[in-house]
Amino acid sequence: MHIALITYSTKPRGGVVHTLNLAEALVDAGAQVTVWSLARAGDRGFFRAVDPRVRVRLIDFPTVDGETVTERIVRSIDTMRRAFTPDDHDIVHAQDCISANAVGRCIRTVHHLDTFTTPVLADCHEKAIAEPYAHICVSAAVAAEVTAGWGLDPTVIANGVDAERFAAAATDTPAATAGRDRWRDRLGRHILAVGGIEPRKGSIDLLEAYALLQISHPDVALVFAGGETLFDYREYREAFDRRRAELAVAPVVLGTVAEHELPALVASAEVFAFPSVKEGFGLAAMEALAAGRPVVTRDLPVLREVFGDTVGYAATVEELARELDEAITSQPDRTDTDRADAGRALAQSMTWETAAARHLEFYAAHPRPAHSRPAQRT
Repeated sequence: MHIALITYSTKPRGGVVHTLNLAEALVDAGAQVTVWSLARAGDRGFFRAVDPRVRVRLIDFPTVDGETVTERIVRSIDTMRRAFTPDDHDIVHAQDCISANAVGRCIRTVHHLDTFTTPVLADCHEKAIAEPYAHICVSAAVAAEVTAGWGLDPTVIANGVDAERFAAAATDTPAATAGRDRWRDRLGRHILAVGGIEPRKGSIDLLEAYALLQISHPDVALVFAGGETLFDYREYREAFDRRRAELAVAPVVLGTVAEHELPALVASAEVFAFPSVKEGFGLAAMEALAAGRPVVTRDLPVLREVFGDTVGYAATVEELARELDEAITSQPDRTDTDRADAGRALAQSMTWETAAARHLEFYAAHPRPAHSRPAQRT
């Protein structure tokens, strides 16, 4: 079986991390896999090395000065559509809206649902759900949204997690200890958020919670890492900067962190903050659990489904500040130890081997049809 996995970027976004790990697990299981992606701004590879058994096809996507987000998305779809060769593959599996619009008949993983007000982007989002002939979701909560919106019946296949990589960064080996110490020497005690500064990640809410927390923990920094995206969040970033100035707080914004340095950064944090207002699974938070870190998330049904009792939940800024405070100040009593152990066990149970096996079963049950009829929103 020759499988094409298609993603929109070479950067370390959640869907891209998912695509590469799934591809490698599928080749471990005996499949042939080609990963297709746009390569922006002269990129010549993904953010990390990819198993050489996985074939990689990068589609050149040069920067166009002055281009709007809508124009960039439309050009992304057109560029990928012209380059992609569907007949070379038995299974075509799109991981996002851009690739689903570009590659024709395909399987689609819906990681989460977005809301667009621009007509062109709203139409792209609609087609990317309605037109694929089969659907996978990484959580039951997102699958329920797809069912409610389009009358479809997605199959739920949970994400895998590279738990061992993050667990190793939390050990007492000299290398792991040195890795954490390098980040702590640079940042001090810190709260960490991964995913950049953008509306979906709830960044301004976290900033406001941090301002409340500063009263009792003035020595704890707030650190943002990551954030590569095709979308333009300049207005949100400007609002973030205005609010930062009003609150007189100074978060550290690292931008993209090298893949080999990320586990040590996660393991060095006092607490991992995950206040997203919309998620499909929460891979970054699961990696933090693998590293034994306390995690505080937004109180969302999908995150309660995925994480159960292994994390703290907050629905408001005040609750977020309180949960972060408790995570920082709590002593390592039996309750904390039990939660950390449960978090590590949960992360270790989410293997890419299992995810790949479930995908192969799904592919066998959903071969590419000669014709397919798009679903309609209900």
